Parts: sequence; structure tokens; C-alpha cells
Amino acid sequence: MDRELAALAQKIQLASELCQRLRKENQNLRQDLASAQQKVKLLNAKLDGAKTRVEHLIDNLPAT
Repeated sequence: MDRELAALAQKIQLASELCQRLRKENQNLRQDLASAQQKVKLLNAKLDGAKTRVEHLIDNLPAT
């Protein structure tokens, strides 16, 4: 009985440690995702600016 309780306690400890590691990993992944989403927004804004400038240049080309 004592052996079974010790084995159960060890399994509970391992499960607890795994849960803590997964929580930390999840937190890190959420931070990475937020950072990537912010970079995407910045790149989209830059792309929109470049499109606008190119369209303006095309509109100002002399007609032939």
C-alpha cells in the first residue's frame, strides 16, 4: 500500500511539473504570437504605403 501511495505521489508530482512547464510554454507562445501579429501589422502598413506611392508614381507618368 505504501509503495502504491509513493508511486501515486510521484505521478502526481510529475503531472504537476508537466502542467507548470506547459503553462510556461503556452505563455511564451502567446507572447511570440502577439509579437508576430504586431510585425504583420507593421509590414502590412509598410506594404500599403508602398502601394500608395507606386500608384501615385504611375498616375503621374507622362502620357505617351
